[in-house]
Amino acid sequence: MSQYMNPRFSLFDAYTPGEQPQDRQYLKLNTNESPYPPAPGVQRAVTAEAVQRLRLYNDPECSKLTQKLAETTGLKAENILCGNGSDELLAFAFQAWGHQGAAFPDVSYGLYPVLADLYDVKAVKVPLREDYSIDDRDYLGLPQGLIVIANPNAPTGLSLLPRQLAHIAEENPGSVVLVDEAYVDFGGQSCLPLIGRYDNLAVVQTFSKSRSLAGARLGFAAAPAALIKDLRKLKNAFNPYNVNSLTQMLGLAALKEKEYYQLQSRAIQQARESTRDALGHLGFRVLPSQANFLFAAHPQIGGEALYLALKKRGILVRYFSAPRTRAWVRITVGTREQMEELLTDIRQIIGGIRP
Repeated sequence: MSQYMNPRFSLFDAYTPGEQPQDRQYLKLNTNESPYPPAPGVQRAVTAEAVQRLRLYNDPECSKLTQKLAETTGLKAENILCGNGSDELLAFAFQAWGHQGAAFPDVSYGLYPVLADLYDVKAVKVPLREDYSIDDRDYLGLPQGLIVIANPNAPTGLSLLPRQLAHIAEENPGSVVLVDEAYVDFGGQSCLPLIGRYDNLAVVQTFSKSRSLAGARLGFAAAPAALIKDLRKLKNAFNPYNVNSLTQMLGLAALKEKEYYQLQSRAIQQARESTRDALGHLGFRVLPSQANFLFAAHPQIGGEALYLALKKRGILVRYFSAPRTRAWVRITVGTREQMEELLTDIRQIIGGIRP
């Protein structure tokens, strides 16, 4: 870093995204992307007319997309705010509601502690239970601030029921409870129907996973109107034109392709369960995921060793080096054919380990 860098950030640990190596062709099972292309209607939205409109500023209110999201979720437009990926909305949330502190699981999305450090938010990391589950009772009566829970959680894939998250909101009236539902479409239950019942409950979702638009960078927050006004104020202070014109068009088209994405989600869930069974037969401990990934550990090979062995064979999975996760790898669920390729290589790796 240069001599001009703010000293507060000199030892700052930035978020480490999943690998995107360009040195060879990899089977990418490390960043929870969809193995399927966007829906046909989304592909048709990329027209010459749409590209021509890129010379003009985009609608800063995302009006058409916001209205469609409101219709889709059963909410009002005042309850919706679109963002440049859900990560941007999470950043606004830490700025808006984290001034008195924040709480989140000790094993969860790695961006949460990074945002806490970035915005000088005092963070409480609530330990997962021994089985890696979140117990809602651990979040009752916390100090005022922001409570963030990924549901299903990452990297574990385990989830809570909406009534458990509602209980957290009820018992923490001085805090905003933000539910990060990046993976909810793969078997979890959304808290969107609870929006408006609690003044302090908000939800963020993304188009990156189940809607196959990771490269478009689109997410949205759903919350009571007062909370949305908080986020919008920060958005307008940071970047009023945060969602580009093409992404708005793609998002609008994606919302019209519900059946297509439901079919792809079911295919991923089926591949997930068959892969989980196969890994179990190979001696892995695999958590019962409700996301588009599996969290797996084998007693004969550590997480880093398995990650490196697979990478050598051209397959990328995600390894986390923290003490509670270093025995594990997180495996994105791809197509059945991709998962068979993964299993073939894992069988060879496990078979080559001396007892």
